[in-house]
Amino acid sequence: MISVDEALSRCLALVSALPAEAVALRHAAGRMMAAPALATRDQPPFDASAMDGYALQGDPVVGDQFVVIGAAQAGLGFAGVVHKGQAVRIFTGAPVPQGATRVVLQEVVSLAGDTITLGPKADIARHIRPQGQDFMSGEGLAPRRIGPHDLALLAAMNIPQVQVHRRPVVAIIATGDELVMPGEEPGPGQIVCSNSFAIAALVEAEGAIARILPIARDTVADLTAVFALAQGADLIVTIGGASVGDHDLVGPVAESLGLERAFWKIAMRPGKPLMAGRVAGTAMLGLPGNPVSSIVCAHLFLLPMVRALQGRPDVAPLQHDASLGADVDATGPRTHYMRARCANGIITPFERQDSALIGILTQSNALLIRPSGDGAQAKGSFARYIAL
Repeated sequence: MISVDEALSRCLALVSALPAEAVALRHAAGRMMAAPALATRDQPPFDASAMDGYALQGDPVVGDQFVVIGAAQAGLGFAGVVHKGQAVRIFTGAPVPQGATRVVLQEVVSLAGDTITLGPKADIARHIRPQGQDFMSGEGLAPRRIGPHDLALLAAMNIPQVQVHRRPVVAIIATGDELVMPGEEPGPGQIVCSNSFAIAALVEAEGAIARILPIARDTVADLTAVFALAQGADLIVTIGGASVGDHDLVGPVAESLGLERAFWKIAMRPGKPLMAGRVAGTAMLGLPGNPVSSIVCAHLFLLPMVRALQGRPDVAPLQHDASLGADVDATGPRTHYMRARCANGIITPFERQDSALIGILTQSNALLIRPSGDGAQAKGSFARYIAL
């Protein structure tokens, strides 16, 4: 068995960033940029008023008067020049007229006819947003996973399309005679297939395209046929069938298809029978069949692979610090990822940690990391966890 860190390293060695493609800004949310985006204009593109008021010249004092010679509004500026003793009625976002050096707020002046008089509450601020205050033409947005705020920035940069890495296609193969799809009537000894739906949702949330393939029955012919349906995927994920039982056929069938095994079995719980490699040039990850084992391994290994396929630098699960909310026993030779609840900096593992208990997983918001070979730890001790 290899360590979790070594397994992750070998998983990531199986994948690399996919080629870039141009997508319209409307469809770029959640995608990973493949190159910097360069602004095509200044923002704001001109000196703009930050307030509703009057644009004028100089540093007026209380009682100074100015003749209003025109108006400027957003989208329609004042074409003339403001000279000393003159003012232009201006609104937020409008271009500051030539000759004007400041904007006084409309609340601090009194208007009589076409003349304003400065009142006693005027401040010394200019209330002008200078051209290029936000960004200048040619400035770039470094590659990142595009979020809503980034979309606003890219649009303001007047960039209609952005170069992003292609979304990885993940083929998901659940295996086993015991499985039926939700809505079907399980026969004696059968259960409903559940893992595929969680795995698909997890990879889709990371920006991938999930393809849930038909359940592969426990025959070489059936599993081989379902593997063939995964053609064209960037990553093949099998669920179950990776252990050593008579009906665990994923390994032998994958080997018959040219599997280059990266590893099999890791020193962790839940999830010991994890397998990874490459089949006919495509990365493959063999997840355990127990629901919790499958999903925990997906968080630790599958999602980092999906992120790496998109060229993301932040591939490994983030670890956080907390204090134990209960005593915990010593660990054995395997790192234990315990379902837990974390709140206000305190993490408390659930008493029941059986890898078949999906209900406990739905109540968890964290995986408490118990390092291999660690002794018993008392309540209040330092702990590390991964947020779910």
